[in-house]
Formats: sequence, C-alpha cells, structure tokens
Amino acid sequence: MSITNFYEHCPDNPQSLVIMLHGVGSNGQDLISLAPYLAQSLPNTAFVSSDAPFVCDMVPPEYPNAYQWFSLQNRDPHVLLDGVKTVMPLVGEFVIEQAERFQLPLNKVALLGFSQGTMTSLHVAPRLKDKIAGVLGYSGALLWDENGSKDLKTMPICLIHGESDDIVPVEARAHAIEKLESAGFTLSGHTTPGLAHSIDQKGIDAGSAFLKEILS
Repeated sequence: MSITNFYEHCPDNPQSLVIMLHGVGSNGQDLISLAPYLAQSLPNTAFVSSDAPFVCDMVPPEYPNAYQWFSLQNRDPHVLLDGVKTVMPLVGEFVIEQAERFQLPLNKVALLGFSQGTMTSLHVAPRLKDKIAGVLGYSGALLWDENGSKDLKTMPICLIHGESDDIVPVEARAHAIEKLESAGFTLSGHTTPGLAHSIDQKGIDAGSAFLKEILS
C-alpha cells in the first residue's frame, strides 16, 4: 500500500513545498483548489494534494472518490490513535518522495491539513526523520499519544478553527494547543465566530502568511 494519486499546482523550479491532506470522505482535488489562492503569497511554492490511501468506509459505494486516512467508525481515542499510527508510514514516505522529487530539503516542506488531514499531519510531522518547516491545520484535532510523545521534532504549528464547527468542536483546538505547547511546539492561529466546519477567507489569508513565514 502506498500513496500514488495526487494533484498539484506547481511553478517552475519551486523553492518550497506544501503537502495537503484532505478530510475524511473527500479527496485530493478538494484541497488543491486552495492552492491558487495560497500561491498568490507563495509564488515559488509547489502544492501537492494527495488522495488518502483508503476508501472511506462511511460513504456509500455509489459515491466514488471518497477516501480516508483511517477509519472514524469507532471514535474511541485508542482506536483512532491506532488508525493514525497505521497510516503514518505511508504519509511519511509520501512526504519524503515529494521532497526528493522537487529536490528540496525537508525544512522547506510544510504540511497543510483539513479536519482528519489535520489530525494526520499533527501526528506525522513531528515523527519524520528530519524536521519540516511546520504544520498548518484547519478544523482539526490532536490524537495525542502519551506513551509516544518523547523525542518529537518541534516546529511552528498554526491551528485555525471555526467556533460554530459541529463536526470537530472548537474545543479540540484548545486541547491540541495545551498538549503541543507542553511538548515545546510554537503555536499560533485563531478561531472565527460563526464559522462552521470549513475554511473562510480570513483563514486562507492567515494560513498564507504563516506558510510564507515558515518557508521563506
């Protein structure tokens, strides 16, 4: 099993790379639609958005192109943690492959996630073989591993969340900040009143600024 299907928005000779991880039941085409907006502030950055490696088990078969990084059928925290641990080697391999494809060091690579893609990014990024530039996460949560959170590679993390999110409650952001700051990570970002489980223009602008700062 590997991650092979992806979409990209790339300039010639990019100087940095953003790898985008979509939410459950979606696909790589979803987040790559953000790339032209982010690229306005990051003209020398390549954007790559992959399909997750597993077919979504919560979407009827008649709806194709719906993928997941791991199953959310059982929301027990231990089961979810096992799920993200299972996909971690696949995502890590994909990150390294894409960095090598563009001949970029990992410190010029950032992860961008939405919802389950944020959960995956926050777990994978600190455990890669080399430190990456950072993580931008929208509407996500942290699957914290109390027994596997030593020797993590710390980095800047920006978490953006809607205060009216009824899919991943905004309280998940506060939990992530508490755990990550206690482990030495630098956190930034904001919450937006009235915003549901989505990304608005304020989030795009803030995300662009964060990516520009960590990738420059």
